[in-house]
Amino acid sequence: MLRSSSRFSVNAIRAAFIAGAAITFTASAVIAAEQVTSDQILRALAPNKPLTRGLSMAPPAEPAVNAAEGKFVDSLRNRSTRSLSMGEREQIATIAQTKPAIDLEITFDYNSANISKRSVQSVQALGKALSSPDLKGSTFVVAGHTDAVGGDEYNQDLSERRADAIKRYLADKYGIAGADLVTVGYGKTKPKSGLAPTDPSNRRVQVVNMANKATASSQ
Repeated sequence: MLRSSSRFSVNAIRAAFIAGAAITFTASAVIAAEQVTSDQILRALAPNKPLTRGLSMAPPAEPAVNAAEGKFVDSLRNRSTRSLSMGEREQIATIAQTKPAIDLEITFDYNSANISKRSVQSVQALGKALSSPDLKGSTFVVAGHTDAVGGDEYNQDLSERRADAIKRYLADKYGIAGADLVTVGYGKTKPKSGLAPTDPSNRRVQVVNMANKATASSQ
């Protein structure tokens, strides 16, 4: 378990980095479940390419940010979804803002974590993409979200079970190592920007490639 002091140190480094430079955050691509292809997912999750050294405006703190993020992400590997604290879930969300990500509108059977038949093809496309050599060595966050219908505890539990269902499918059908898939549930706490909290589009699974620039450039 990552100690709270380590979490604060990561946030402190990130705060200093953000204060010293303008950062362009990577927006998640959003593709409807029945339309997504493995190529689209692969492009969305491709690691950020580092800037040309002569043109880079990144301050000296960036390597420290990447190192702290990498240490934190490593601490999440092989953790169960329910073991994550609220602070860790929020730290994952903060780091994910700067990473390649995609929102998939994967539907589930009513009131369950069973992947619906019409969404199986999309999960298969995700499995093919994550199995690609282009994404080798990455750790992926699979985040479950719900709409605001229902209570907090119910939706938190449902989002965790749905994220776990995607992880099991990817591990069973595509042999993706469980340690490379970090599952987290956010319940109804993070609706999509511009949408009413009860909008059905908030029921989604977000996949984030947590590889930092240093890791991605070395592959």
